[in-house]
Amino acid sequence: MRHSHIAVIGAPLDLGQGRRGVDMGPSALRVANLNSRVTGLGYEVEDLGNIPVEQAESCAEGDAHAKYLAQIAAACERLGTQVIEALERGRLPLVLGGDHSVAVGTMSGVAQHFRRQGRSIGLIWLDAHADMNTPGSSPSGNVHGMPLAAILGRGPAELVDLFGFHPKVSPAHAAIVGLRDVDQQERSNVRDSGVRAFTMRDIDERGLRTVMEEAIRAASDGTDGFHLSLDMDFVDPKDAPGVGTPVRGGATYREAHLAMEMICDSGKMVSMEVVEVNPVIDESNRTADLAVELIMSGMGKRIL
Repeated sequence: MRHSHIAVIGAPLDLGQGRRGVDMGPSALRVANLNSRVTGLGYEVEDLGNIPVEQAESCAEGDAHAKYLAQIAAACERLGTQVIEALERGRLPLVLGGDHSVAVGTMSGVAQHFRRQGRSIGLIWLDAHADMNTPGSSPSGNVHGMPLAAILGRGPAELVDLFGFHPKVSPAHAAIVGLRDVDQQERSNVRDSGVRAFTMRDIDERGLRTVMEEAIRAASDGTDGFHLSLDMDFVDPKDAPGVGTPVRGGATYREAHLAMEMICDSGKMVSMEVVEVNPVIDESNRTADLAVELIMSGMGKRIL
């Protein structure tokens, strides 16, 4: 880790998700003693609380092809601004979602900070889903299925042009790991994007270690580090039942820890977010507890 100080930022956004409950994800992670456990690793932890977010009950859904787009874009701008401020103060931003649409805000803030210095970053996206739909391809209109496309420069201008530039990361420096549920029209978006996309079949055939080595290399070579976006549905529902969109056949408990340990070993991670924890459908908060375990592995916790 490059930083000794961690800035925790809650983003309790659930407007991008069809199933309610992920707005309680930041609270669930804090209830799992995130701050004290990370402090126990030797870091100084500063919890900045939660950004303000609109509630679905108080605003109109808007365009059915990109629901609550204006409210999501506003929340992402607030989040991105806090991320920039944390990085300027030498903190590593740790964002707690919320649904995965918050990644547009996190990544925009990180990219803007490095862009001001004439530098660029990469991206590792651990997720069962590609999140590369656009309003024209999405079967649901849920924006949490669109953030990676927006980060790469495709989709609604409200997200794509956040902070006045796009793309936020070059496709050549982005890697998705854990894919196993991609919408029919979304497949061509992934194939044509230029990102490195590793499915669960790749992990089955080649092993998690080899896949992560290639993902880290793609996100690191020619950049000044990478942002890590961890959707907890990367992990199999047997170990992480409380997620926004569970999909069978995900990473095992140990594979997930290995991925995070390798990310830490690379020394290249500049920011992190953990999203889609849904305590409403969880079992005794064990998904949030696992999320905290994975954060700790990403920050240097070791068995010996």
